[in-house]
Amino acid sequence: MPAVHAEITIEAPVDRVYAVAKDIERLPAFLPSLEKVTVQRREGNVVVSEWVGLVPEFRRTIKWVEEDVWDDEARRCEFRLASGDWDRYDGVWAFSERGQGTHVLLEISYEYNVPLIGALIKKLLHRVVERSAQETLEGLRKMAAEGER
Repeated sequence: MPAVHAEITIEAPVDRVYAVAKDIERLPAFLPSLEKVTVQRREGNVVVSEWVGLVPEFRRTIKWVEEDVWDDEARRCEFRLASGDWDRYDGVWAFSERGQGTHVLLEISYEYNVPLIGALIKKLLHRVVERSAQETLEGLRKMAAEGER
């Protein structure tokens, strides 16, 4: 199964970066490949949300509902697909102190099966997911910096 690993160090305190990451409905303002995120419900540390992503290479949107389990003590979020266009979509965000900043790790495993999809299209999809992961981390950096103002 394809997987993407991305990481970044953000020059902001870990508590701020973690809090900003939990505010998932703000992500589309900072991510060009994300049209919207709508929280459907929050129950304790579990958040169920609907996502609409933009895939210009395929001239379409991709929609899914995911369940996020936030562990505030460990500063970690495990997410998994509840329903949607993906066949599988899950992963983890992990946040840790690094010097005066925050190290953020994002790992995503995914499957998107389309009949007769070729190897070239699968490679393109992998690049799209990699780009999305990097955009997410850069968006998080921008959101954390905005919180400093």
